[in-house]
Amino acid sequence: MSKILAILFCILLTNLSVSYAQNCNSFAFSSNAVYATCVTLPVLNSHLHWNYHANGTVDVAFRHTGSNTNQWVAWALNFQRPGMLGAQALVALTSSNGTVQAYTSAVAGYDTSLQPSSLSFEVPMIRSERVNGDVIIYATLVLPRGGTRFNQVWQVGPVTNGAPSIHGLGSDNRNSIGSVDFSTGQTAAGGNVGGSRMRRRNTHGVLNAVSWGVLMPMGAMTARYLKVFKVANPAWFYIHAACQTSAYAVGVAGWATGLKLGSDSAGITHTSHRNIGIILFTLGTLQVFALLLRPKPDNKYRFYWNIYHHGLGYSVIILSIINVYEGLDILDPEKKWKHAYTGILITLGVITVLLEALTWFIVLKRKKEDKRTHAGTNGSYGANGHA
Repeated sequence: MSKILAILFCILLTNLSVSYAQNCNSFAFSSNAVYATCVTLPVLNSHLHWNYHANGTVDVAFRHTGSNTNQWVAWALNFQRPGMLGAQALVALTSSNGTVQAYTSAVAGYDTSLQPSSLSFEVPMIRSERVNGDVIIYATLVLPRGGTRFNQVWQVGPVTNGAPSIHGLGSDNRNSIGSVDFSTGQTAAGGNVGGSRMRRRNTHGVLNAVSWGVLMPMGAMTARYLKVFKVANPAWFYIHAACQTSAYAVGVAGWATGLKLGSDSAGITHTSHRNIGIILFTLGTLQVFALLLRPKPDNKYRFYWNIYHHGLGYSVIILSIINVYEGLDILDPEKKWKHAYTGILITLGVITVLLEALTWFIVLKRKKEDKRTHAGTNGSYGANGHA
């Protein structure tokens, strides 16, 4: 009985192995090429097939499924670091008529337009084809320094006027990083690898979300609702000033981080997010100066200062919320972060509605009491005068 079970177990393992091999190599290349190793890359509907040779060369076929016309695809090795900068790329450029052009391109900066150039290693053969919506790049690589394990990058982007344009910055595009060992067949995903640049992106997002997106609205709520209570005067002013000053200081740090990101990412622009950020920084700075130039309550210009200060403040809050969502769309983090910020705004909105109702109740009640007191005082004086 044990022998029968052992035989069945071996047959099962064999079938699983054959099934895995068939699934891995089920794609039939038009040239009838057969590759000993292939992997399905984790994002962007991409696959890498290869044959490694003992003389240090490797035949590769990079395949992107569901490709559109007017689209470029690329696969690259990077010997210096994970990521795009310094990558040695194989590029396939699809034109509107469906023809595909293959060439090599060394990526020297983030503003690259993937112009044809030679690589740091030899590529004796490169060609590409488009088959049933799949774009395939075939190439023979002479691996440098006798190595077999390297960082790999793959990417997909649009074609504009016949030339490659900047690819998207969604999570899939940022996670198209990993490593490959042509000798052992092992690959590893390196999603979200971006080093200090990615950390700066996250820091920029957190600083601005906290400052412009949370502290600024809270500071405005403090000024509007606390001053109604007599016991909070003048404490409300100092709380308001501290909250807005802190928000501005943190916001300046976030703005500076954004400037650094922009200088490090030439060619990658987020026009709306950048322009709103510049406007916010300008208006926030004006608000700080407005605090220093605040007239006394009995000054004749105080009325106009109030209009200026309140109008500018509400504009900053509205633009801040819009720009936080712009930034979240650019960073494209997990949905929970966007939901968390939305939850904070909803909470602040509910508190605002409740405080607004309470404020109007207190103000109207106070006016009614003042009117009654004033009427009573006038009546008593009249009685005394008549007597």
